[in-house]
Amino acid sequence: MILLITPSGRGQECAETLKDATGNETHWAENLQQGRARLREQAYLAVVIDQFLMENEPAESDQMLRHLGTAFPVYLSFAVSGKQRLLREVRSALHRRKREETQARRSVEQQMRSEMFESLTAMLLSCDLAMAVPGVPAPAAEKIRMIDDLARDMRKRLGAN
Repeated sequence: MILLITPSGRGQECAETLKDATGNETHWAENLQQGRARLREQAYLAVVIDQFLMENEPAESDQMLRHLGTAFPVYLSFAVSGKQRLLREVRSALHRRKREETQARRSVEQQMRSEMFESLTAMLLSCDLAMAVPGVPAPAAEKIRMIDDLARDMRKRLGAN
């Protein structure tokens, strides 16, 4: 969803244009207070904010910006910008957001994979050390081998060399 915050009389028309062009449901708020209320109610992909409001209501702007969450802010002067510029800016913001989400997801995946490899390596080392203890009973040795086999299988599934 996209949130459009502008006092412009073209606000509803711009919201409909955004919805048609991006396929994302678009809400319109006429002022920063309404925008902040909508941000508290729902999460948005992007928030288009009229620069006029940002410049003329700095305290309210700060309050509203605290509620953005993960939404990408797009600042635009509706007094001098047409619909084509609005669409370009919003598409660009949506593209940046998608790219950053993908990068963040990859980073988290890589971190988790690294942590799992460390744990699996520790498990395999512990199994080797346990098997090296003299006089390990046969049932315990069998269980240790099963743990070792499971850890090696998990490591192989995770793509370790």
